[in-house]
Amino acid sequence: MTGTTGQKTDRVQPGGRSLFQRAAAAPHIVWAILFIIAPMIFVVYFAFTDMDGNFTFQNVLSLGQYGNTILLSIAFALIATVVCLIIGYPLAYFMSRTSPKAQKVLLVLLMLPMWCNLLIRTYALMALLDNGGLLNSLLESIGLDRVTIVGTNFGVILGMIYDFLPYMVLPIFTVMTKLDKRYIEASHDLGCNNAQTMFRVVIPLTMSGVVSGVTMVFVPSISTFYISQKLGAGKIDLVGDTIERLFQNSSTYNVGAIMSLGMMILIIISVCIMNKFSDGEEGGMVI
Repeated sequence: MTGTTGQKTDRVQPGGRSLFQRAAAAPHIVWAILFIIAPMIFVVYFAFTDMDGNFTFQNVLSLGQYGNTILLSIAFALIATVVCLIIGYPLAYFMSRTSPKAQKVLLVLLMLPMWCNLLIRTYALMALLDNGGLLNSLLESIGLDRVTIVGTNFGVILGMIYDFLPYMVLPIFTVMTKLDKRYIEASHDLGCNNAQTMFRVVIPLTMSGVVSGVTMVFVPSISTFYISQKLGAGKIDLVGDTIERLFQNSSTYNVGAIMSLGMMILIIISVCIMNKFSDGEEGGMVI
């Protein structure tokens, strides 16, 4: 009977997927075509056509006038990503060294703000940091001068760090929890101190989590627009704000499409980098 079952299994597999498997995959395929592939095709079409539908490269040349905005967005995203890495890596390491019960509590505390919508979190941060907010009220009550945060570069970067820090911590934490502690013990047995163990053993073995976290913070940071609108008080214009404004005007719709295409290419490159570093390593990426 075992041989008969094995023969039936062999007959099914060479023929491809069963009817049930194809039916189960159909909704996902339809969803991907309608809401992923089709919008990407539309973006590519409008990126290389003018208002009359004629093929042109003029939209690409038009990006030159937004060079400062693109550079500013990259700078803000890089700063936010580096700060998130500086904060997130030690935090992930500390969480991975605690007991399983403590890890669950710390994960809940880390993810708790993420249960709220981005808009609500940004408004809450505004309420804390605004000129008449809780922070300035507290400073005034102890006799200190008010500090201006909302409407400054620092305020926008702070908002990015606050909103995207969990995306840095979670991939690194996932890799660290699966790190074999015998490597650390072996490094100590070979004469390494804690600093040498960290830089020669722990960091190289968790690099896939670092790359995933860096990518997952950098990509939304460079394309964000709501954080810069609210915490920048409309004074700071980033790529996301520019794309939104370009799409609101029919005469600049095509320029907005080419800028969106650039963001799409950046995301694809980032995913390829993540996959390259996480290949062959279990738990290297949390999406």
